[in-house]
Amino acid sequence: MKISKISTFVVGAEQDNWVFVTVQTDEGLVGIGECSVEGREMTTEKAIEEVAPYYIGKDPFDTGVHLYKSYRDGYWGSCAVLCGALSAIDTALWDIKGKALGLPVYKLLGGAFTKKVRAYANRWFFGGDTPDKLARLAADTVKKGFTALKWDPFGTAEYILTKPQMKQVVAQVRAVRSAIGDENDILIEGHGRFNVRTALEIANELAPYKPLFFEEPIKPDNIDALAELRERSPIAIAAGERLYSRYDFAEAIRKKALDYAQPDVRLCGGISELYHIGIMTHAAYISLAPHNVHGLVGTAATMQTAVALPNMTMLEYSVEQTALKYGLFELDFGFSNGWVELSDAPGLGIRMNEKKAKEMPFVRHSMIEKMFEQN
Repeated sequence: MKISKISTFVVGAEQDNWVFVTVQTDEGLVGIGECSVEGREMTTEKAIEEVAPYYIGKDPFDTGVHLYKSYRDGYWGSCAVLCGALSAIDTALWDIKGKALGLPVYKLLGGAFTKKVRAYANRWFFGGDTPDKLARLAADTVKKGFTALKWDPFGTAEYILTKPQMKQVVAQVRAVRSAIGDENDILIEGHGRFNVRTALEIANELAPYKPLFFEEPIKPDNIDALAELRERSPIAIAAGERLYSRYDFAEAIRKKALDYAQPDVRLCGGISELYHIGIMTHAAYISLAPHNVHGLVGTAATMQTAVALPNMTMLEYSVEQTALKYGLFELDFGFSNGWVELSDAPGLGIRMNEKKAKEMPFVRHSMIEKMFEQN
């Protein structure tokens, strides 16, 4: 069996844009992957076009060889666009391997430690521009089955917080904690916007409300700063969505910068690399809570990989699944009462309606800007 064709689909719907890749073999099997890089979708599409010729005529089963050589030959190092392109193709190749063997991908990785994973909710907070509104949204989200809620309470703040801004942040967190009770978890998102001193002040102010973790309080391009914060913070530190390979994670592990690792299968090298990162973090006693805020192909790939890792704790999951509303996918996995349930179908357990994908054009916007406008 040989790889015969690689196709890219840039798909848009409402506030979302996604980049999906299909890989076809000369025996008619088709695998799917995802590399949705917010704000850089068209650049990512071009990157896939540039790396695709290497794969044509190759054996789809040689995933490790292909990922290593493609990453090495990229030469210029890791970034979201390049690693995203390689991630999508790698994931699609694993989908092909599972389909060819009639097995779900997790079986090829050694089996599942669990058949369902606790979900932590994202994108539940739109419209929550006051503590009271946010509290009502939080309570509604818990009623949907979620037991952990993540959001960014910092509005447009960057680098430092003024005293009025800190007061507003604390009011939000207090309101959500009151609304959902002590039996559910709150997770604080920082989007890498603060210095060490401010991040530590935030952690100390929010510690009484017992957040499970503080995500990306500092940009990940300074691992030493993140490690300094983790050593002093009363709240666990999570990061990893902007670490794009095992090499990036190796530094964070070596410098003891993480309590929760959050690799994103769309960007970190696909299923092959996510599995390596998971093993590395397990050996360092770091919990795995993958970043997973966009397309459902990423959800399917993360589930198939993460259940094969003993340190998997929880998976990010968007409350609003726009793709399902538009009939873009057929799924063999699902969400039920706060848990994402594993598929036993061959491959990833997801199929894209290519005709529908071609009817949903890319619309230029920034999801990050829209999200900050809501806070």
